[in-house]
Amino acid sequence: MLRVRVLGGGREVGRAAVTVSLGDGRQSLLLDYGVNFDEEDKPRFPEHVKPSEVAGLVLTHAHLDHVGAAPMLHVTSKVSTVATALTKRLCEIMIKDFIKISGYYLPYEEVDLYNMIDGIPDYSYENEVQLGDYRVKLLNAGHIPGSSMAYVEAGEYSVVYTGDVNTIDTRLVSRARVSGVKADVVIIEGTYGWVKHPPRELVEKEFLEAIKEVTDRGGNVLIPAFSLGRAQEILTLLYEGFEGNVFYDGMIRQIYEVFISYPEYINKYEELLKSKEEFKPVVRPSQRRRIVDGRGNVIVASAGMLKGGPAVYYLKKLAGDPLNAVFMVSYQAPGTPGRHLLEDGIPSEEVGPVKARVQWFDFSSHAGVDGLLELLKSFSNVKHVVVVHTSEKAGKYFTEKIRETMNDVSVHLPHNNEEIMIE
Repeated sequence: MLRVRVLGGGREVGRAAVTVSLGDGRQSLLLDYGVNFDEEDKPRFPEHVKPSEVAGLVLTHAHLDHVGAAPMLHVTSKVSTVATALTKRLCEIMIKDFIKISGYYLPYEEVDLYNMIDGIPDYSYENEVQLGDYRVKLLNAGHIPGSSMAYVEAGEYSVVYTGDVNTIDTRLVSRARVSGVKADVVIIEGTYGWVKHPPRELVEKEFLEAIKEVTDRGGNVLIPAFSLGRAQEILTLLYEGFEGNVFYDGMIRQIYEVFISYPEYINKYEELLKSKEEFKPVVRPSQRRRIVDGRGNVIVASAGMLKGGPAVYYLKKLAGDPLNAVFMVSYQAPGTPGRHLLEDGIPSEEVGPVKARVQWFDFSSHAGVDGLLELLKSFSNVKHVVVVHTSEKAGKYFTEKIRETMNDVSVHLPHNNEEIMIE
């Protein structure tokens, strides 16, 4: 019997954490161990798991909602951990910054992070590793550079945990391809399980045209973006399709340097490298003042949801002029300043009403419902599908779509701390 237990990400987006195990008294394999945040921006952790009960941990990629709780497993002991070499490097950066910002609320310290990092070998795609009863292989997930799906052989069962997955090629990452991969059980994300994304080529065209409209009339454009992945994709697109002054600010600079060091994980590496050489990093506060006082400038800055970082400074300076624009390219979680900006034009009391043009563009790095269904059909021998990392509404829609298109498959939409028994 195979047991799948959801520790986080059950009918919610974030704090992804799932275990698979072969029965009572046997160690489990832990797939991701992330965090999400409450309305006061305090971290929320998955259900607890004892390190002694874990044969190994697979980290699919370096976003905090998949890795933010992982150092907890290294406070009093060590758990064998698997991730791609790039994910390992990015985890160090992202979690170190997380400790700096939220350390008061964390049950671990920087030394525990390094205990984890130092114990992770440099794996690449298709490497196989044995973790207790489980044989694990990493497959490209197409989400961000270095992201992976976990292919797991557990006794007589084959399991695929998708983590976050994308099924289209982007400038940074080539799409996930799983044709012919045998998977009795697929544990799949459903973040956008009820959304069909518009064609990426159309989004890119509209985005570049909008930037040109604003800059041609002398306005400045602020593009708040996630520092890990989204910002570099946008900068590569700007290099290919926009002629003008482009600046980038925040942790984007550090992530840029890391990506450049791992060309094997980048889809359009030469374009990424040239964009870094062409555009100007912001390294001093005095540069920021000159940029906002200028005309026709484009600024890509973290944080993507306007919860902090230099993007907030630029927003304050640019918000009052209708010639300027704020173009959102990242997911905006409910309750965040970015979501408030899109819904009512007021990101926060501190900033006040925004007179600048505001627009959101769908550059999602998650597959939509059509891509997720296509991915599921690409696996062979699927008998069970477990949908995680999704809201209840999106999850119910997605599970119904799976039932409609895959008649002989058992579909599960578990709550947190729910265990699914598979015979």
